[in-house]
Amino acid sequence: MDLKRALQLVCLIFALPAVAAAQEAIKFPVAASSKVLGFAPLWAASGMGFLKREGLDSEVTVIRGTAPTMQALVSDSIYVVLSANDGPIGLAEKGMDVAIIAAGSKTTHMIMGGKAFKTYEDLRGATIGSSTLTSGTAFLLKRVLKTEGLEYPKDYKLVNVGGSGPAFTALTTGNIAAAILAVPISFRAQEMGFNLIGKITDIFPNYLLSSFSVRREWAAEHRQEVVRFLKAVLQARKWLEENKKAGAEFLAKELDMKPKLAEQGLDYYLTHRAWEPDLNIDLDGLKTVVEIYAEQAGIKGPTPNPEKYVDLSYPQQAWKELGWR
Repeated sequence: MDLKRALQLVCLIFALPAVAAAQEAIKFPVAASSKVLGFAPLWAASGMGFLKREGLDSEVTVIRGTAPTMQALVSDSIYVVLSANDGPIGLAEKGMDVAIIAAGSKTTHMIMGGKAFKTYEDLRGATIGSSTLTSGTAFLLKRVLKTEGLEYPKDYKLVNVGGSGPAFTALTTGNIAAAILAVPISFRAQEMGFNLIGKITDIFPNYLLSSFSVRREWAAEHRQEVVRFLKAVLQARKWLEENKKAGAEFLAKELDMKPKLAEQGLDYYLTHRAWEPDLNIDLDGLKTVVEIYAEQAGIKGPTPNPEKYVDLSYPQQAWKELGWR
């Protein structure tokens, strides 16, 4: 099924209910910390009309970086945020009433080296690109390099070059020796002759990179809207899996990506279950995030239990209302 036919089918199925929903659509602003393939179920929920079907008037805003999205969340200008998990964990550690309610994606990142850099040891003394220096993939990158015997900042320099797209550009221009790149940009880098130094999943197979977060008190007062939002994301994720060709066409246009890369990326995320079908939080994967965050933040004592940051009652209710469980 091509994208045009898929859109027509969605519109046909949802036409009458959507008219009624539009009359009482609820403003429901959402933010994402970047516009990447890893957040595809959210883009599909918005672009393919699943949010409208649930009666939500949701504008998805891209607010670059985890910290700014968290600021928007706690100010109530945004109701749900999709970002790296160190954001909500950090706020919770500061006493804010923030909770992780559903999984975004597990990491698909790979460390790609310039043509003269083939191994981790080759990176000793090199300049490496990351999306930030103090959160998200930077924490993960430092931990992986530490596992491979490289200490920051003694053994390498880390520079902020932006997400996978800008990092790939910096790599191709020779401004950095290596970068941490997500699928499918890492595939593009390999096609161009850059070296795969290592996959993050080789060391942290279940690392939960991103999740949906809310303010606990606000979400409790607007429970049904939050559940409707997650129902839309669940349906969008299922649509991507059941309509891979149309899904890849949609993502290629939405993310301004070459169709082949969109196809490769979508297949990788689905095959490797980077998006959990039920949006469930892999607590082992989140535990690794908490451990890395605690180390980077200098938290003393035992590592906090990951369950303290999570409330899974919302996706469980969404799944139940969809009749999928």
